[in-house]
Amino acid sequence: MVERMATTPFGGAPLRAKNFALMTEVERRQEKLRSGDGGNDTGTAEKWQLIRALTEAREVYGLSDRSIAVLEALTSFHPQRQLDGKSPLIVFPSNAELSIRCRGMSPATLRRHIAALVDTGFIFRRDSANGKRYCRRDNRGQVENAFGFDLAPLALRAAEVFTHAEAARERAKRLSKLRGEITLHLRDIAKTIEAGFVEGRKGDWDTFSLRLAELSGRIPRNGDIIDFVSRCEELLRLRAEVENAYLNAMSKEEMSANDSVFERHIQNSNTDPSIELNGIEQNTQRTSSPPHKLERKSVGIGLHDFLKSCPQIADYARDGIKTWADVVAAAEIVRSMLGISPSAWSAARAAMGDVDSAIVISAILERAEHIRSPGGYLRDLTRKAENGRFSIHPMLKALKE
Repeated sequence: MVERMATTPFGGAPLRAKNFALMTEVERRQEKLRSGDGGNDTGTAEKWQLIRALTEAREVYGLSDRSIAVLEALTSFHPQRQLDGKSPLIVFPSNAELSIRCRGMSPATLRRHIAALVDTGFIFRRDSANGKRYCRRDNRGQVENAFGFDLAPLALRAAEVFTHAEAARERAKRLSKLRGEITLHLRDIAKTIEAGFVEGRKGDWDTFSLRLAELSGRIPRNGDIIDFVSRCEELLRLRAEVENAYLNAMSKEEMSANDSVFERHIQNSNTDPSIELNGIEQNTQRTSSPPHKLERKSVGIGLHDFLKSCPQIADYARDGIKTWADVVAAAEIVRSMLGISPSAWSAARAAMGDVDSAIVISAILERAEHIRSPGGYLRDLTRKAENGRFSIHPMLKALKE
């Protein structure tokens, strides 16, 4: 005769269909695991890593931090670090001891969070006939049967929890990046508008100020990522307009005097920079090949050496920098973030070639805090490239100094 575990709660608590279905599914999986028919599903997990992952993914399950604290306390009563869900994992702490491990949590609060854990299916109640939590031991002192809380469901859901935790980390990373971009856009737009007012520049600065006010305000710590993306895109559009308005209000004399701190390293050269395309050297001023054909070298510069000089560009590559095509794709994002207009970017690519112009964008990113008008600076370098007076070597060399 097979001994059956208790599946109904003690006292007046009702049996819920959802919990009964979860118990049935757990028993089915346990039978498969015990028979060796589980495939890649081991049903095991290191308990502290699992608790950490569930902490990161708790919003997916609607669990509070205090519910996680109660679950952590419950797992601490299991003597092994490894949770093996092939069989019931029952812990049977008294309310007093559980309260102590939960830093003095009141009985009513404990019951509420235990109910939340049961409702989400991370633990099961295995109540005794009188509702007490205890175990019976055999003649050798081994636990024969026990009544309390079953942790096996937690172990069996480890793979699911780890997947949600990874997604939560990626989302948090993306939100952090968007928050940083939004903060920078707000600051740079505000300072450019202020400069326009203070210097008496021609431009519709009042309208820009009103639009900026609509996009300003506190950035929530946990907002909808779609709202963050939308706000960032609107700020990018506004920044491009503000930067262009300020740029258009500058005189030619100001433009020529506004070179960056490493402009002194850009030397006149009669040589014609070239780019290696599919192993064939071609003039960069005539390069029009699409990014996916770009090879690993540009003007004799290896991709690895380039990334040593311009490491920040890798932060804007979706899948990392593996080829020059990845650099060009990331530069497209960065130029927008820097407020460089599409026309300025297009002119640079026509004059320098795709890779060289992407390298210039990467270099500008490294020294962004020193360059007042990235768009104006790129246009100035584009003019030099069109006249054969520009080389990227001194620029990259300057970044190492």
